[in-house]
Amino acid sequence: MTWLGAYLSYLAGALLAILPIVNPFGAVPLVISASSHLPEQERLRQIRRACIYTFFLMSGFLVAGGLIMNFFGISIPGMRIAGGLIVAFLGFQMLFPSALSDKEEMARAASSKYDIAFTPLAMPGLSGPGTFAVVMSLSSQAAAREGWLRILDFIGVLTAIFLTAMLSWFVLRGAERVNRLLGATGMTALTRLTGFLMVSIGVQFFINGVGMIFGDPTFWSGLAEAVRPVR
Repeated sequence: MTWLGAYLSYLAGALLAILPIVNPFGAVPLVISASSHLPEQERLRQIRRACIYTFFLMSGFLVAGGLIMNFFGISIPGMRIAGGLIVAFLGFQMLFPSALSDKEEMARAASSKYDIAFTPLAMPGLSGPGTFAVVMSLSSQAAAREGWLRILDFIGVLTAIFLTAMLSWFVLRGAERVNRLLGATGMTALTRLTGFLMVSIGVQFFINGVGMIFGDPTFWSGLAEAVRPVR
């Protein structure tokens, strides 16, 4: 595989993992509710700042993911399993929402705030625990590669983060038009579809983590040592 093919492969994989959980279309109702009291120019400025914050938050977890894992002694399989569980849980919440969703509660709380860029738009509107778990899982995956493939993987993930932030800005600046175009039924259907994709991604993360554990010879040697009868 050439370096360009490897880069595009890592970019596509990271984008497919990050974009569904950021879900800028799902943040459209939050933007409309939270910014209804703002002038048009200020609303666009808040959206632009929120997307910039989102980019730097995710990039920070990408760069510091390995350091955080090493500091707390978290293994790559453990991070993938934990990230998979979180993403799958958030996906189930989107598939089967409660009567009053968290984003509706955040929108009510933000209805009187003038500065809504960092919270609730950037965090947790666009980048929350599930997003950080996915980015850290991708960071651990890149760190496990060798040589120039490691660099290409990190660059691919960073590019995917940038494209996600740009797409979020493009969608949210036209939030009212998107809401009118899709309508309540379309937004609900899109949310359910995104939830299903997130559950699938979370389950795959979990399977990959468990597969790494069972594929590690040290796991089996440790298990054999643990079950060996004491003489």
